[in-house]
Amino acid sequence: MKKTTILFSLCSFLFFNCKKEQSATASTNLSNSKIVDLSHSYSPETVYWVTAKEFAIDTVFQGKTDKGYYYSAFNFETAEHGGTHIDAPIHFAEGAQTVDQIPLEKLVGSAIKIDVSKNALNNPDYLITIDDLKAWEQKHGKPIPEKSIVLLETGFETYYPNRVKYMGTDERGEQAVELLHFPGLSPEAATWLVENRSISAIGIDTPSIDYGQSQYFKTHVELMTHNIPAFENLTNLNQLPEKDFNIIALPMKIKGGSGAPLRIIALLSE
Repeated sequence: MKKTTILFSLCSFLFFNCKKEQSATASTNLSNSKIVDLSHSYSPETVYWVTAKEFAIDTVFQGKTDKGYYYSAFNFETAEHGGTHIDAPIHFAEGAQTVDQIPLEKLVGSAIKIDVSKNALNNPDYLITIDDLKAWEQKHGKPIPEKSIVLLETGFETYYPNRVKYMGTDERGEQAVELLHFPGLSPEAATWLVENRSISAIGIDTPSIDYGQSQYFKTHVELMTHNIPAFENLTNLNQLPEKDFNIIALPMKIKGGSGAPLRIIALLSE
């Protein structure tokens, strides 16, 4: 092979690899994105399911050490399912994915928002219907995109952490389950999504993807039997557009976990 040919090949290789690096850098540049935090903070106010262990934090040390520098450390304990968290498919489907087994591709990607707050805020037992899903499609002139993360805005995030307004009761224990009232996704709508739209994950600004009065949690069962995880107790959905944004939803990686605390953010193009 001639020296000129070798030189040309080397230059070509460097040029195209440089372009690839520039492309990768551009795709991960967040300087043109607005970041919206969709997570509630964890504290003694955090809303948990009425039968779940609530958040607690203890101080190990806080203050100046005997060597003169400041130091703080804490211990905390929490149930998997409370505050802004993820329901892994194993939560309601035997043999399905645990928290650590959920592919990251299901937790990071393009998203849409379906706003049903006009109906849900006046009806704490509101069930999000197939018609609500189709209304979004009619408005935007296209089906829910494949592999979308679907966020459901009921408006109930405005009540958090007032337990009576947010979930229907501030009582705790098994007897409180029948007092729960908040909107959720109907089992029929969940089935429609599974059978007709290939979504990656789903989220809602209430304590559960099933509505408060659910007894059999059919929405959970339908979604999670098909390895579709759910994000619950989201916030700031009113700051999101209805389409053309991205989600990063990274839970604590609990091996074998049925759920975990979740830090979830939206990236909006400015």
